[in-house]
This record gives sequence, C-alpha cells and structure tokens, in this order.
Amino acid sequence: MVSAAASAGTWKLGDDLEVNRIGYGAMRLTGNGMRGNSDGTPVDRDAAVDLLHSAFEQGVNHIDTAAFYFSPLRSANEIINRALSSWHGDVVVVTKVGPTRDPSGEWLYTVRPDQLRGQVEENLRQLGRDHLDVANLRVGGPGTASIAEHFGALAELRDAGLVRHLGLSAVLPEQVAEAQTIAPVACVQNSYGLDWRRADDSGLVDLCGEQGIAFVPFFAVSGLRREAAAGQEQDARVQSVARAHNATPAQVRLAWTLHRGPHVLAVPGTRNPAHLAENIAAGALRLTEEELALLDEPDESIARALALGPDPSDRP
Repeated sequence: MVSAAASAGTWKLGDDLEVNRIGYGAMRLTGNGMRGNSDGTPVDRDAAVDLLHSAFEQGVNHIDTAAFYFSPLRSANEIINRALSSWHGDVVVVTKVGPTRDPSGEWLYTVRPDQLRGQVEENLRQLGRDHLDVANLRVGGPGTASIAEHFGALAELRDAGLVRHLGLSAVLPEQVAEAQTIAPVACVQNSYGLDWRRADDSGLVDLCGEQGIAFVPFFAVSGLRREAAAGQEQDARVQSVARAHNATPAQVRLAWTLHRGPHVLAVPGTRNPAHLAENIAAGALRLTEEELALLDEPDESIARALALGPDPSDRP
C-alpha cells in the first residue's frame, strides 16, 4: 500500500537516499518560524515528538532542519533526535550550515570556511548522529560571489565521513555550476512558490531537473509571508481551484509546486496535526491543465510587491 507521503512519488538525494517527495520542514517545530512563540510559552516537547511520529507513520521519510531552528528552551534538532531515537524506520535528515544564529539568537551572517566543521559537529551532537545525511551550504545575499572555498571545506568533511551528501541553499545557477566542479550537489533549496518564481526566471528549477538535483522549495505555502503565521488565502485563483477539489489553499499551493517536475520536493512545516495530514495529502492532488494555466496567470498585485521587496532567498 502506498503511504500518503509517497502519493507524489519518490526522488533520490544523491545516488542512494530515496525519499518520498512530501517531507517535513522543522522550522516551525519550536514556535513561529525562528522567532519563538509570541506568548513565550515553550513548545510541548512530547507533543512535538508525537507530531513527528505521526508524520513518519504517514510516510514522511525526509526532514529538513537546521541548528539555528530554536526558540527559548527548545531546539528542533533535539526534538528530531528524540523522535528518531524511538522510531525504527529510516528517515533522511537534511540540515544547513553557513550563516547561523548564536546562542542568544543573533544572526551571524559572515562565516569562514574553517568554521563550517564546528557547525557540522554541532548538528551531529544535537541530532545524535555520527554523520549527516545531507548538509546544505546556505549562501544568500546579493551578487554572484564565489562559494568555492566554503563548498570545498564541506567537500573535505564529506571525504572525512562526517557528511554523506552535499547541497546548497539560497543560490544562483552560477553557484550551482561552480559547486558541481568541486563535488556532486544532491539538492538545492531556494525560496519558491506560486507567489515567488525567481527560480523559474533564472532557470534554476529546470537546471536542477536536467542534472538530477532535487529542488526543494522553502516558503512554498507561506510565500511572501515567509516565517509569519498562516493567514487567510487572498489569491482568488487559489481559492477557486481549492473549491473545485474540496481542498485547502495550502494543498493547492503544494500541488502547484510539485507539478514543476519529479525532482521537486516539498517540505511544508506545521505544529498542527490536522494541517500535517492535509499537507501530506496534497501529494495526491492532481491539478488539471486548465487549473495550472489559471494559477500561472500573472498577478499584478504580487508583481508590484516583488518589485519593491528584497529577494527572500537572501536570508531564508
């Protein structure tokens, strides 16, 4: 029997880690994005572990996380560690290194190549593992700066056995090409969704497909809201398609993202068990050509917002 998370099919990270295309993003696991809970109440650890177990039971075998996903008293990596320690199935854990947060929560945007080993080791400690399945180098920021030194440092850690596969986050096509000359790239994470398609404009989504690289959007559901809590759907096109399928707007947004190619994965995050089930079920939603054409029509209000705002890929 095909699990709910496998209803959209599978893809391989690298040459050996086959995952269901519907995964789980841990950013919201400790609170509202990376800002903690608005009321200061720590997330219930047992409830968070139960949520992850529910995801695994529904076929999720791919988790996206980072050591900087924490709020007061809670760490996403440590919750994942606890959940995996009492789960007997295989789960691929993908994390990120590069620009990070210090223990007080302040962002550290400048990270030297020689500091990446410490970040990898911190992820290993928090996750309770002897190697990372996939480590993504976060880049971000404007321009086309070389990532050779940083990606080369990660490649050395891969050769040392601390990391199995390497990926990239918040990058340009030129940086993917540069990284590929150093070591294979298993996945690319960029901000991408119905409201934000710069990865289409740059050709990055198609480039990844052509090279067998998994493309893993972040903010695929929240779009321009980024880390903000979910709000009422404002896009009439999404509302119309959702009504036609008796689906939620979030499911429509996820289905639209997944239709871009078999190499596109989804890692929606939530702390709500009902929303978790809905997100996973989105893998079975098939949109018609007419509905895809409707959703692909340009939205002038979104275009104006994008013209004024920064690229969300700069600081995921």
